[in-house]
Amino acid sequence: MALRRDSSYIAPRLGGFGPWLAWKVRASIFKQLMEEYDPPHSWKVLDVGVTSDQTPDSNFFERLYPFPASVTAVGLEDASHLERDFPGLTFIKADGRSLPFPDRCFKLAFCSAVIEHVGSQAQQLQLIAELARVAESTVLTTPNRYFPLEFHTLTPFLHWLPPRLFRRFLRLTGQHFFAEEANLNLLSERDVDRMLDSLGLRYQKKPYYLMGMKSNLVYHLSSST
Repeated sequence: MALRRDSSYIAPRLGGFGPWLAWKVRASIFKQLMEEYDPPHSWKVLDVGVTSDQTPDSNFFERLYPFPASVTAVGLEDASHLERDFPGLTFIKADGRSLPFPDRCFKLAFCSAVIEHVGSQAQQLQLIAELARVAESTVLTTPNRYFPLEFHTLTPFLHWLPPRLFRRFLRLTGQHFFAEEANLNLLSERDVDRMLDSLGLRYQKKPYYLMGMKSNLVYHLSSST
């Protein structure tokens, strides 16, 4: 049976190189998470931003996490297939900016390469605030705007332009989906730091480096007590 690839957010495949590189980066981030937290089976864990896409590099947290019955997966797309693929897992279709959970009901939340897809910086801040509200600790990742290649559109350097100019370029080249702020709003390290500081969150930076440069920003967050 062919695997479904029906999410608009999935980056170009590049003849298999794209998925290989994505998996390499994501597996490294996951390994870092497990070494940092060493979560036991008893921890309730939240993954925000799962997708309907069923290709091997998607929903990597669910593929790698050893205790699926401890995981609640949330996303706007229909990812109900995860409940079949990983027995015991719970999928809830919901918006990460308004999570349907009480405060501090998860030990750990994971949100990888989602924040750049939720809209304006006010909406991005809302996502972070919700993650901090429902979980004691959060691992948050996003591509670094100042890495030379923009991964979603495979555009070199032009994404360093002011956003309105970069979006104009995307429209001119037919990439209308990612030309909308609601679908792609890239963040720099300074942007993320400023949002976390405004919420009073404690955090550690653990970026991923590709070719000696920060390609992915990775933050380990702790909610203030």
